[in-house]
Amino acid sequence: MTIRRVLVIKLGALGDFIQAMGPFAAIRAHHPAAHITLLTTMPFVEMAEACPWFDAVWVDDKPSLWQPAKLMDLRRNLRAGRFDRVYDLQTSDRSSSYFRLMGKAPQWSGIAPGCSHPHANVHRDLMHTIERQREQLAMAGIKEVPPPDLSWVKSDLERFALPQPFALLCPGGAAHRPGKRWPGERFAALAVWLAERRIGPVLLGTDKEAAQLAAIAEACPDAVDLTGRTSPLDIIALAGAALAAVGNDTGPMHLIAAGGCPSVVLFSHESDPGLCAPRGKVTVLRRPSLADLGEADVEAALTRLLDGL
Repeated sequence: MTIRRVLVIKLGALGDFIQAMGPFAAIRAHHPAAHITLLTTMPFVEMAEACPWFDAVWVDDKPSLWQPAKLMDLRRNLRAGRFDRVYDLQTSDRSSSYFRLMGKAPQWSGIAPGCSHPHANVHRDLMHTIERQREQLAMAGIKEVPPPDLSWVKSDLERFALPQPFALLCPGGAAHRPGKRWPGERFAALAVWLAERRIGPVLLGTDKEAAQLAAIAEACPDAVDLTGRTSPLDIIALAGAALAAVGNDTGPMHLIAAGGCPSVVLFSHESDPGLCAPRGKVTVLRRPSLADLGEADVEAALTRLLDGL
């Protein structure tokens, strides 16, 4: 069968989206002449449209069972796409349900019951995301999955008036999971430590983290606070120019690691680096509670990274 129209499903979250970039490139390389559509969610549209691997980007509003009109719209669009093959890289209950929505189902790589190219490994949930997706694609006939090449990312960094050299600090994280955050005062101490070594601390975060980052900037006047001013593409470009980075287990650290920046990523026992840690020039520091991780441990790990450059 000639595969002319391909659908790739990746709905989120940010770290998972970044770790799917190698598979995105592999799917494009395997189907160089096909029309490839990505189905994703609104937070990832800008980045997806900038990627070189897709001909179209569709937004999934993730309608619930209580929104039958939107479900029917989704069903209609999926069927109208006339896809010959689907690569479900989300492999959730939701994305698997789209297999049934499509009616006369196309070839399907994923975990949907009855699909043509199942990821048939009962231990798949115990695999790191990178290995899991690589094996899934191998079972669908795609044998080579490269590391992500983000050389296509463009961003004007001059508007940030950055110090040289500089290091990125990502003190934020999901508000509903405070156990994944290293204490803000320790990030402040680390910022001062960097400034004393003439490495400019650059703070990254969203508007929801503004108060925390403002406190760090107050403790370290040499810090550059970019709270709420950076897109994912900006962060990748910043990673390419930064000397190093330190941050919690959060989406921006996946962007930074994928951008090639030597990084120290901080984990508590609320998440397992064996399943989801960023890949690249990455040092993982893990404690049962991040309150038990001292500044000296992070400074030592960062020093080892810097000495290796």
